[in-house]
Amino acid sequence: MSADKDIDGWFAERGITLTDSRNRARTVLEEAGLTSARKVRISETKLPRAEQLLTERFYRVCAASECQQVARASGREPLLVEPRSHCEHCGGSNNRRAEVAFLDACKRHGVSRVVVVGGSPAVREELEDKLGGRIDLRMVDGTERRTAGKAQSDLEWGDLVLVWGATELHHKVSSHYTAPGTPHRHKVVHVARRGVAALLEAGITHLNR
Repeated sequence: MSADKDIDGWFAERGITLTDSRNRARTVLEEAGLTSARKVRISETKLPRAEQLLTERFYRVCAASECQQVARASGREPLLVEPRSHCEHCGGSNNRRAEVAFLDACKRHGVSRVVVVGGSPAVREELEDKLGGRIDLRMVDGTERRTAGKAQSDLEWGDLVLVWGATELHHKVSSHYTAPGTPHRHKVVHVARRGVAALLEAGITHLNR
């Protein structure tokens, strides 16, 4: 005999814990003949088909507005999940959500080269890892001497320059990028908050203006 599994428990493993979401998911399984309203357990042999149906029908999404927009545009029915770690778009991570939104904004506005001035070595490495394969990044260590010539080269090269003032950034470095009167001032964004999400959100806001 095949084993079976508690349906609500199986839903919970996928973030389908809210009453409305659980009811919608059950309806799909019942319409496919995989269970019925009176049953609380399902045969494990039916679970692969159940998983396929839910994946084809629903976009599992958290309550964040950016994620909701992506879900609505996916062609699948948005299904609210909790905890948000089950969200197909952000996986529960503010950083991941900001990364996806930033890359989308760059694509829409024709931005392919981004300069980041400041940030810790670990954060610069994270940005390279998450974004480097999609756009060209130039990371400037805010604690090391930067000549005016090199800064000018950065300003000319980049489509967007993010000066991360809340991090490891010496004034002698940042002033090369933020000095009044530079012809490249329109693409320089001064970011006053810490965190990768804050950095990228500042970039998104600038691009969307």
